[in-house]
Formats: sequence, C-alpha cells, structure tokens
Amino acid sequence: MAHLIYTANSSLDGYIEDRDGKFDWTVPDEEYFRFISNLVREAGTYLYGRRMYETMMVWETDPNLAAESPLRRDFAETWQAANKIVYSKTLERVSTRKTQLERGFDPEAIRQLKETVEQNILIGGAELAAHAFRSGLIDECHLFLLPIIVGGGKPSLPDDVRLDLDLLEERRFGSGVVFFRYQTRFFRS
Repeated sequence: MAHLIYTANSSLDGYIEDRDGKFDWTVPDEEYFRFISNLVREAGTYLYGRRMYETMMVWETDPNLAAESPLRRDFAETWQAANKIVYSKTLERVSTRKTQLERGFDPEAIRQLKETVEQNILIGGAELAAHAFRSGLIDECHLFLLPIIVGGGKPSLPDDVRLDLDLLEERRFGSGVVFFRYQTRFFRS
C-alpha cells in the first residue's frame, strides 16, 4: 500500500505563501534542490490543487528550465514521468501529459488509489492537503522549514485538525533550511 505524503516549504512562522501570495523565498539552492529531487523520485503520483499544478507544470511546458543544469533536467524528467491528478473546479483543461483533471476531492477514491499503486503519492498545495488531513488520509508530512518569517499569508497546515506526529528523520542544509519527515497519528474528538 502506498503512503500519501504531504510535502511543503514553510516559513518559520508556518506559511507557504506570504500575504501577497508570493513564495519566491522558497527557491532552493543546489543542495536542497538535489534532496527534493530524490524525494519526489520515490513517488509515482502527484496530487495538486489548481495553483500548485500551474506552478509545477512549467517543468514540462518550459524546456528552458531543464536546459539550465543537469540537476534541473533530472527534476523535469522525474516530474514528467509521474502521474498527476489536478483538483479544480475552475481549470478548463490540463496542459501536461500523464495528467487527469478532477472536479472534486473524493476521499474514497484516494483510499483506493493508495491501495492500488505501488509507489508513494505526493500531495501538494495546502488547501488540497487540508481535505486529505481532514479525511485521515495523510500518512507522512515532509516539511521544509525555511529561515524566514513572513508575518502572515497562507498557512502550511490546516488549523482545524488535531494531529500528533512521530519524527522519522531530520536534515539540516547549509542554507539554514531544515527538513522534517513525520509519520502522522490522527485523533478524532
């Protein structure tokens, strides 16, 4: 059975975007980017909300990114090889291969997906992940804590879920970024 893994870059004060919707402060250096590339390589499917998909689809639609370095080419190839499911009520069509569009989040469909695929599933985008957290579907959290305080914006984690975590791994990068890998334990009231 595959694990559903929530992956997010977060400011020290817990936001994935600042108040203006910007996340340019999350651009990884080479060490951090190599680590991320190896993490995503282990997954066979990515679940995205519309905005996260539109951010990530450039790894297929903009060949200039892959041409910048062997590391970026490797990431682009890895991203393109994975299956992608995009959840959006407003997106008219997808622009990348191996991508399907779903209008609504169906927890039972995700449970079935977890049971039928061999490789892990990554979920990106805080709003989409919140649905998965509330449905008890998240098995692990891969959180990258960046050394910045942005003072507000979009929270990296939902505020209406009780969730205890077991630390499985941590890693510090030269840039000051810290990676935490947690296994989840849900408590329902």
